[in-house]
Amino acid sequence: MERIVITGGAGFIGSALCERLLNEGNSVVCIDNLSSGRRLNIAHLESRESMLFLKKDITEHFSVEGSVDKVYHLASMASPKDFESHALEIALTGSIGTLNALELAREKNARFLFTSTSEVYGQPTRHPQSEDYWGNVNPVGVRACYDESKRFSEMLSTVFGRTYGLDIRIARIFNTYGPGMRPGDGRVIPNFVSQALQNRPITINGDGQQTRSFCYIDDMVDGLIRLMNTEKLKDSGPVNLGSDREITVLQLANMIKDITGSESKLVFNEMPQDDPVRRRPDIRKAYQLLGWKPKTALSTGLRKVIERYQSTSSMKQNAK
Repeated sequence: MERIVITGGAGFIGSALCERLLNEGNSVVCIDNLSSGRRLNIAHLESRESMLFLKKDITEHFSVEGSVDKVYHLASMASPKDFESHALEIALTGSIGTLNALELAREKNARFLFTSTSEVYGQPTRHPQSEDYWGNVNPVGVRACYDESKRFSEMLSTVFGRTYGLDIRIARIFNTYGPGMRPGDGRVIPNFVSQALQNRPITINGDGQQTRSFCYIDDMVDGLIRLMNTEKLKDSGPVNLGSDREITVLQLANMIKDITGSESKLVFNEMPQDDPVRRRPDIRKAYQLLGWKPKTALSTGLRKVIERYQSTSSMKQNAK
């Protein structure tokens, strides 16, 4: 059994990772300030003796008593709706917060995995995006607090690895979805599903021809654990994790309409600043090094999200 720290452990991906690692017999220390993560996400785990929740802001110095074998650093607001309203918090989490998480790993001599993002590629001029592509990011745009803090964190993690011999792994996560996403999250799948289930207009940015690729949460958690656990990966650089099946946002909206049987109309809004036009990972490196690729079809994953949202809505109505 290993003792594992997860920053951002009450978030969407973090809470799923906590549960999976606990189920595998590990001891987990979940750290979150609950700014975007929810205590509800981990409530069913807190009764376990091997689960410890610490409400801490990682932009302030923090410590963990006892030994630590591994640190997963997931903490950060990630919804585009937060990029303007919480820009400073996001920037500090991806700089000072990363420094503090790395210092913890250094103090404990723990293996460290940083969850970066496909946003480091910005508005890509190469398609699909492979790990050796340096990106095309606007450093002063509204998304820069997230994009550039993730790029900075990649650099800082790499420097810690080179300077202190710390075992560093970097995952570049592409769009991930699943039943645990809160309906008001602000990202495209929870937005579309919530709107479709209520027969409200489905709001699409631009003409809907921009593309994304969506990875189901169980597949993403599997990829993160493989990336952390493999012994042959040290110093191999960032690894893309995501689905390589590309779909337009318009196709996604129509798929969700069909599955829900919604009568929602499609409404097209102005395209946000620096919103990527195409986004799909080259995941050959993950397959070669980890034997990993997503298994869950988008239609299957969407049905699970829709079923959860329907169930939650029904429970709320029955409680009234």
